[in-house]
Amino acid sequence: MELFEHLTAKARKHPQRIVLPEGLETRTLTAADRIIADGLANITLLGDRNEILQLAKDLKLPNIEKATIVNPADKDVIDRYAPLFYELRKSKGVTMDEACMTATNPLYLGCLMVKAGDADGQVAGALNTTGNVLRPAFQIIKTLPGISVVSGAFIMVLPKGLNFGTNGILIFADCAVVPMPTSAELAQIAISTARTARDIAGITPHVAMLSFSTKGSAKSPAVDKVIEACNIAHNMEPSLILDGELQADAAIVPSVANQKAPNSPLSGRANVLVFPSLEVGNIAYKLVQRLGGVQAVGPILQGLAAPVNDLSRGCFPEDIYKTIIITCNQAIGIKNLD
Repeated sequence: MELFEHLTAKARKHPQRIVLPEGLETRTLTAADRIIADGLANITLLGDRNEILQLAKDLKLPNIEKATIVNPADKDVIDRYAPLFYELRKSKGVTMDEACMTATNPLYLGCLMVKAGDADGQVAGALNTTGNVLRPAFQIIKTLPGISVVSGAFIMVLPKGLNFGTNGILIFADCAVVPMPTSAELAQIAISTARTARDIAGITPHVAMLSFSTKGSAKSPAVDKVIEACNIAHNMEPSLILDGELQADAAIVPSVANQKAPNSPLSGRANVLVFPSLEVGNIAYKLVQRLGGVQAVGPILQGLAAPVNDLSRGCFPEDIYKTIIITCNQAIGIKNLD
């Protein structure tokens, strides 16, 4: 079964409640209409109901009327969610008046709905910057227990003939968020990416912590950071199959691993590659994508207590459709549904 066939089937089996703050964005509405038609999620759109329904009519989207539509300007909505934001942020000096104003911001309101248990995840970014999408998520939803850093992973779906990873799938991280992670942050990124491998890619994670050194072949503070990250990750999740520091070829090529790291539990069959910095990860995924004809699915934001995913402002409705499906699967994974 192809990756998105698997994810779609799982989403249909366990429909999640996904809030879309950009309720008057045409690509978002087009994707939402298709999600509703396919029975993959219960969609909540934020915005004025009459305006949303009129736009849906103009776009010939018959299923939007089946969505839940919440107007951030409604007094009842503000009264419900502003006190929650106040309680979360009063220690930072936020007043109730400021909380009421903030609750009218769709990006904040969507996260408040997730925090309150009225939604399971949020997808935004077709109109908003990454910073604007993530800021309310950090302030309201926060991170999973034991995780203090949010990172971004890409699922790399390899073309036939490239026999790396598991079933032609590799997971790359962090390629989107943390510029220069510490050892502790790198360990958390490894743990989060292993969860993404299980919940989204449907594979058992075999994690390689990458470096320009393999098992002491080079000495550098940068190498020491990766070694320390490996030790921290092992302590965090002892059952996880993880090894490092490894060069990329020793991580994914069995014959090279046999020479460079013969005692590695990965045996050159890693399917999760954790890069030592954002610079390396971002360059690597783009090169692999372009030179190898590889499909890069993401970025998938990981580490939050509930899923919030960011879109490119140049995205297509198909991208939003798939991101909603991924978000559903993240929520399903957090809930430990089968």
